Amino acid sequence: MALVAAGLGWLVPIVGGPVFAIVIGVIVAVVWTLPPGMRPGLAFASKQLLQWSIVLLGAHLSLKELASGGARSLPVMLGTLVIVLALAYVLGRWLRLDADLRRLLGIGTAICGGSAIAAVSSVIEADPADIAYALGAVFLFNIIAVLIFAPLGHLMHLSQSAFGLWAGTAINDTSSVVASAFGYGTEAGNAAVVVKLTRTTLIVPIVLFYLWRRIRYERGRAEDSRSVNWGAIVPWFVLWFVGASALNSLGLIPAVAEAPLQQLALFAIVVALAGVGLGTDIAKIRAAGLRPLLLGALLWAAIALSSLALARAFQLGS
Repeated sequence: MALVAAGLGWLVPIVGGPVFAIVIGVIVAVVWTLPPGMRPGLAFASKQLLQWSIVLLGAHLSLKELASGGARSLPVMLGTLVIVLALAYVLGRWLRLDADLRRLLGIGTAICGGSAIAAVSSVIEADPADIAYALGAVFLFNIIAVLIFAPLGHLMHLSQSAFGLWAGTAINDTSSVVASAFGYGTEAGNAAVVVKLTRTTLIVPIVLFYLWRRIRYERGRAEDSRSVNWGAIVPWFVLWFVGASALNSLGLIPAVAEAPLQQLALFAIVVALAGVGLGTDIAKIRAAGLRPLLLGALLWAAIALSSLALARAFQLGS
């Protein structure tokens, strides 16, 4: 599937191999029930392989590029975070959704999709049904973003860096950011990865905040002693990505190896996104219902529009 997607991406570069991979994967998941024996391999491809492919991308970036890219995107990231969380509270109450569900939808949209939902739900002890609703709604709009962001970027004549900033701040899941941005161009993909990984680190202060709230309001209760699995929350692959960039900055990665490593990383991304598409839980998306999907749609539109507006206001991504 990855070879087919890569070939189609070469024939239709405006779409790109990553987008073809995830779309083909979703189509196959809809029409074919995968054997249980394939699940471990799909899980490995869609998570570990994707993370290591991003680490490989760090091998041709410098620490100076990472620092400048992350710092420049902070006003947009923090602005969209405040806007989305405020709208999740107001619109969620208007739609009569329970507090945990609107909280998970807001955090999943504002930070990084499924990872943020999983991390926060482990602290607030959200109902499994709320977690499933939030994951289904967020993933649906990830797929939509993969399909429409690049065409919209071309329609608005966004530069590679501008599109990378937009995709990195406005698309939820890392896999969808990678698919959309590298479909737009390699430069856009590299910029989006830096922005997205900076945005991913916001999981830690958000989890600390909700943990503090829980301890504060439930002080003295037995369940306060329940430990948090920080190993599952901290995005360790981000540290490896920075480490690869450090090696490159120190000149320890030969210049002749940079291009092959980037090509390997790009193909690994296509393989990983084929796994993401194949692992799509269509039933979970259907189960999300209309009101959570409506809130997810409104928050998704809000982060997409506010990201563009803030980038323009701060004159970023030119």
